[in-house]
Amino acid sequence: MANPKDPKECSFSFSDFPEDVQLCILSFLSLPDIANFACTSKRSVSLCCNDTKLWFTLCQRRWGSKTQINKWGGGQITYKLLYKTLTQWENLIGFWRHCGRAGLSGQCPRLIIFEWGPSFVSGSRICPSKNGTYYVTKSPFLWMGISPDGQIVYFLDLEGQTEIPSGDFGSWLEFVCLDQNLVPANVNFMGKDHFVVEENLNFWHSNKSKDVLRSSSSSKNLIEDSDEVIESGIAGSLPDRFVSEMYMHFANRTSPGGGGDRAWRRQRKKEKERQGRRKWEPEHFLKVVDCSPTPDKPLQGLWKGISGDMNLNFYLVKYDEIGGIICQRIGDFSSSYTLVFWTSEPMSMESPFSLEEERIYDDRIHFQPVAAEDQIHSQPAMTGIEMVSHIQHINSSCNLMLPSLVGSAGLQHGEGRIWQYMNGTFGFGFLRDHFIIDLKHIIQEGRLLDSVNLLQ
Repeated sequence: MANPKDPKECSFSFSDFPEDVQLCILSFLSLPDIANFACTSKRSVSLCCNDTKLWFTLCQRRWGSKTQINKWGGGQITYKLLYKTLTQWENLIGFWRHCGRAGLSGQCPRLIIFEWGPSFVSGSRICPSKNGTYYVTKSPFLWMGISPDGQIVYFLDLEGQTEIPSGDFGSWLEFVCLDQNLVPANVNFMGKDHFVVEENLNFWHSNKSKDVLRSSSSSKNLIEDSDEVIESGIAGSLPDRFVSEMYMHFANRTSPGGGGDRAWRRQRKKEKERQGRRKWEPEHFLKVVDCSPTPDKPLQGLWKGISGDMNLNFYLVKYDEIGGIICQRIGDFSSSYTLVFWTSEPMSMESPFSLEEERIYDDRIHFQPVAAEDQIHSQPAMTGIEMVSHIQHINSSCNLMLPSLVGSAGLQHGEGRIWQYMNGTFGFGFLRDHFIIDLKHIIQEGRLLDSVNLLQ
């Protein structure tokens, strides 16, 4: 009779498990751990190199609840490539803000939200409404996907008018490649919290772009149309232009009629015209890391509020390294952020408040939307001091220069108040003014509030 306490009698190897159980266990490991496991035996190597089993399982476990894994690249790419791509792209999900001054295009959004699609990742520009309500508009800005031949593709939607892809991204790609409103782009990541978007001037001249069209289209006419676009598109790389110019030079030298110089000048003129068709200047974006409040930092995050001109504005509130609070207004397409207030040592008071503080609050009006009855998730007007849970003093000052404030303009000087409401929102105002700007959440539990899709 076998002794159950004898380790030799009770040994059970990992290879004794069914293959689907092994794959499930491996999907919980990191890539370095999987690489170490692959070094243990030939069978381990075979199991770890199985794209349709291991790499699909890894992708499905990590992103299966957010996107449709088997639809990426029209189902024709390797899951190892998909895993590598989505690992880099998943950090994009969330809010990003433009950094620096807007480029020559004048179409750079100040605030972007990236979201998962069925077989793509989309970045949408988020802008405040212009009708005096709390609604925010949402329109396409950047499309990211993988073509059926495994090429990573990015397209800028400058007009924000492209419909959301239906079906797989590869079939949608054959149409967007020929859309004049979409601009091929490159996205360069500079760490986890910074990326640069620049126009891909060589897209239409590269052989890969032609392969994209061929692999994503079964129509001969589409390929012929794409060739015409390539011939009339933006200038290609320097080697391409150099070879083209050499060919034109020697061809024109032997052509009759002595028109070689004129033909060469015409060619140079066309090249300059193509170079002048740049539609987008490189722009930098930074991740909004803390876009929602926390129990320790109840004011931080992205907010929206109606100001004295009855326009909706976006605000970004941060806690600095010395315990102060910074509030910046985010412009739509403005050249810089406007610093609304900054206080280095906020003094907090809890209810019940003094008669003086009650008078300061009650003597001020609250800006309300023009059509409050039409608002989604609308909240009752903050009309009584009983709605206030805490009051903090604002003592804006520029005596201490912080690196995060460099380049900001419009610092308010003077004393003010921050009124924290019991529903988790807050309002602010200055004693020299007679109004309070009440702020609401832009995002809550990962969901964009009061959004209106411009394509609907």
